[in-house]
Amino acid sequence: MTTDIAYEIAATLLEAGALLIRPREPFIFASGLRSPIYCDNRMLLGDVAARRIVTRGFAAQCADAQVVAGPATGGIAWAAWVAEALSIPMAYVRSGAKGHGRGRQVEGATVRDRRVALLEDTVSTGESALQAADALRAEGALVTHCVCIFTWGWADTEARFAAAHLHLVPLATLPAVLDVAQRTGRLTPEARALVESWAANPRAWMPPEA
Repeated sequence: MTTDIAYEIAATLLEAGALLIRPREPFIFASGLRSPIYCDNRMLLGDVAARRIVTRGFAAQCADAQVVAGPATGGIAWAAWVAEALSIPMAYVRSGAKGHGRGRQVEGATVRDRRVALLEDTVSTGESALQAADALRAEGALVTHCVCIFTWGWADTEARFAAAHLHLVPLATLPAVLDVAQRTGRLTPEARALVESWAANPRAWMPPEA
């Protein structure tokens, strides 16, 4: 991923309102973790211009793929748009095997012995993407990389992907987002330092006193 593309995607996320930075009023993740920054890439679904930019970014990373696949639910729309852009088949991966009918976990295109690019919206711990990769590999797919719109860049997450032999390719990184946010006046140097301290150790991070 080139710096120019990472900055373009970062700017797109900020302008679409998909990334919010609020160090003094932290967000609460489902895990209970407090965060000064929040990423909601579902906002991109309703922004045609933004999703076209992101789709082009994804497509550029999938040039050698024979199939694109997305985990339910966040990766499904992106897999569909990228498959259409590249004129290749698409699959999606359920969180578990279907309890009736054909009982499948991987739906759509046949993935056996095919190079499959796994697409995800946001990667935090990476659990859903790693489970999807396991399911695809169980079907005989050749899955070597996962492309996501954004990731926090946590060391634990990177270690999990490395252990799974799955290369994580983010379209935008936290440093790129912070650079663009600061350059465009959305973020002060002090607020940036707070976000960076959170990213280095999110579990121990404490919001500043009001």
